[in-house]
Amino acid sequence: MADWVTISALATAGGTLVLAGATFASVRSANRAARVAEQSLLAAMRPLLLPTHVSDPPEKIGFVDGKWVRAPGGGGIAEVGDAAIYLAIPLRNVGTGIAVLHGWHFLPGFPLGDDNRPPPLEAFQRLTRDLYVPAGDTGFWQGAFRNPDADEFREAARAIEANEDLTVDVLYGDHEGGQRVISRIVLRPREDGTRIASAARHWNVDRPDPR
Repeated sequence: MADWVTISALATAGGTLVLAGATFASVRSANRAARVAEQSLLAAMRPLLLPTHVSDPPEKIGFVDGKWVRAPGGGGIAEVGDAAIYLAIPLRNVGTGIAVLHGWHFLPGFPLGDDNRPPPLEAFQRLTRDLYVPAGDTGFWQGAFRNPDADEFREAARAIEANEDLTVDVLYGDHEGGQRVISRIVLRPREDGTRIASAARHWNVDRPDPR
């Protein structure tokens, strides 16, 4: 004679197991969908900065002390004054989100080999004003050295006056402060005294590096 109590218990247990499996699959699918949605949202906010094209119009850039420069498309400015060194690079945002610039780091010359790595975040100089570059549009980065007695001022002045390559690392991210990137841009001298800008490397700060 069938033990209906046992059969009922087994049926209930089986149904519970099936329901648990379905719930697990549903939660797993929902989590996967949420991750995909989050990645899509972040991708839509992700900036990437490059130098502007040579055919782009120059950027008129002002400094806090009243100094103004015109940085040509595809180029950059590096001027040594008595009390300040002025640096500026027009930028184009080829990413999908607005770029908010955070800071910068200057190197004379162009590092190669093992030295071609990003500086630590604490080495960056913070910008004194907010700079933004809209997605698909142009803007600029600017920086200045203002202490003639500082070693960094003298080293930058020497490199500029010797017509050497100049390396600028620009730290920026999306408008929420995330997805930070370090873009290395090199200003190379031309025979006519101007400088041409070229992107050398990009490093992710908050995401895995693609290399």
